[in-house]
Amino acid sequence: MPVKDQTRGANPRSQQATIRPLPLWARCVPGLGAGIDRKKRGARKQMPLFARLSAWVLTFGMVFAGAQTARAGAGQPSPWQLGLQDAASPVMVDIIRFHNFLLWIITGITVFVLVLLVIIVVRFNARANPTPSRTTHNSLLEVAWTIVPVIILVAIAIPSFRLLFLQLDDPKPDLTVKATGKQWYWSYNYPDNGNFEFDSLIVEEKDLKQGQPRLLTVDNEMVVPVNKVVHVLVTGADVIHSFAVPSFGVKIDAVPGRLNDTWFKATSEGTFHGQCSELCGKDHAFMPITVRVVSDAEFAAWVETEKKNAGLETAPPAALAATAAPEPNTR
Repeated sequence: MPVKDQTRGANPRSQQATIRPLPLWARCVPGLGAGIDRKKRGARKQMPLFARLSAWVLTFGMVFAGAQTARAGAGQPSPWQLGLQDAASPVMVDIIRFHNFLLWIITGITVFVLVLLVIIVVRFNARANPTPSRTTHNSLLEVAWTIVPVIILVAIAIPSFRLLFLQLDDPKPDLTVKATGKQWYWSYNYPDNGNFEFDSLIVEEKDLKQGQPRLLTVDNEMVVPVNKVVHVLVTGADVIHSFAVPSFGVKIDAVPGRLNDTWFKATSEGTFHGQCSELCGKDHAFMPITVRVVSDAEFAAWVETEKKNAGLETAPPAALAATAAPEPNTR
């Protein structure tokens, strides 16, 4: 007697559903599908889209909740840093404020577009909407998607232009420093303080002291006084470099044969690091910038020391007064 075929007349979709593998998100969780029979796996194919999205969101939320994030410090990057370095100048304060403002706008736009896409996928697919609408125009919708982006761009443009004017409109300087980029180090010149100059080279890793960051420490730091407007003249001696100190909100190209300028006003004492931010050759990564911000008294003492080191020691004030005074008339 022939054996009756039990599968004859069965629904082919149910047969395919019984051999459908687990989705990727379920396979990523160990042991999740170990005790699930294949019929239930087939039923999972019909899982609503919102449920799938919820599973993805829950997975990523658990990952980020378990990860330890670090906030950026002042003057140098931090391990696992999120966000910009702490501001140490008025310009950087406005840069961070503008960055955060844009982040909210971008997030809102992204969520809005994602919601629209989900609605379209769920409500207007071939199964849920077998007879599509033939609507071709909607005046209200067309006006809205024209005006709303214009309003968003204007809202972005106003603070953007204010920030640009703050960066490019140099206030009256208290100090001028000329920074010259060379392969692969920086030279600093102080024209307002005797016109002395020195080179600033990276400290090798084997010579670093406790607490000195790797690839950011130099042998001779650029020293400036706190709460003073520093006018920085920037140029290059060989190829294009870029003078950048993130905590001050400063980044400007050093171009051979051209003199660019920028400014900053350090609002706190300390050591602030930067790097050349323009590819300039094989040792581009070993061209750090270090700015040490000190008090007025410390800066004056440092200037006198540098003058002596450069052989620019001046005569005492009494001697200068004697040479400058006119000779008495004895007639």
